[in-house]
Amino acid sequence: MTLTVAVQMDPLESIGIAGDSTFALMLKAQERGHRLFHYLAGDLSYEDGRVRARARPVTVQQVDGSHFRVGEPVTIDLGSEADVVLMRQDPPFDIGYITATYLLERVARETVVVNDPRSVRDAPEKLFVLDFAQFMPPTMISRSLDEIRQFHAQHGEIVVKPLHGKAGEGVFRIDRTGTNLAALAELFGTIWKEPFIAQAFLPAVAEGDKRIVLVDGEFAGAINRRPKQGEFRSNLAAGGSAEMAELTDREREICAAIGPELKARGLLFVGIDVIGGHMTEINVTSPTGIVAIDRFNGTDTPGRIWDAIEARVAAR
Repeated sequence: MTLTVAVQMDPLESIGIAGDSTFALMLKAQERGHRLFHYLAGDLSYEDGRVRARARPVTVQQVDGSHFRVGEPVTIDLGSEADVVLMRQDPPFDIGYITATYLLERVARETVVVNDPRSVRDAPEKLFVLDFAQFMPPTMISRSLDEIRQFHAQHGEIVVKPLHGKAGEGVFRIDRTGTNLAALAELFGTIWKEPFIAQAFLPAVAEGDKRIVLVDGEFAGAINRRPKQGEFRSNLAAGGSAEMAELTDREREICAAIGPELKARGLLFVGIDVIGGHMTEINVTSPTGIVAIDRFNGTDTPGRIWDAIEARVAAR
């Protein structure tokens, strides 16, 4: 089966190929004989019931500084001329991102879109997880300083972060004194219109924040991300380091609980974050981690993802 694959992502020039999950998916698609096109979310257009993208044919290779070659841009109809669309641009999950999901939702009737655009829109990482609150740490979402202060008083140390942030950006730990809480709430309220999220600080983060990847609702692999010295954020983008990880019974319980819902929503490639047995996020927009997982475990997660995608194309 040879597929035409349109990849909606960030500029190819900006990616770090050593650990980029989208690049790994592109390499695997090319290895399987699929034809690749690359475009930015801003290259989408709609006319007369058709959604198109101004895209460039692309080939990729695992060579630093020379990791892609592109041809002349062409306009492709994502419904009739593409078999698969990979929606893989990084957040922020803003109105531009949401608009792209609305356009790609019209394509999904003809073409396999990964992840399903309606489900991505309806499942922002820090809100979708509320459907599984029994697995979460104590959490509050609010713009009220008084409410956040009460939450802080109840839990001692807390973490405050933007509701639609990514990669550990804008995440602050508030100690028991709460000295900077008012200033931080004021700052968040100035920068973002939406409420922000506060969670009880989990000391277990010193032992790592586990990224668990699920493919079509099934466990596919995990890594543990440890924060660097003097840091509490364990995101690899924030300087955390990865190590091999296996699932605990609690983490298997979490995967078993959320897996059927992910599959039902068409969320084929998902990464969840678990600290000390508490799930903090369900990442559906552009989950990462598969390169490190495969490096430690000798697995082929991109191949597993493409197996699932190809099965969906064949079933149409």
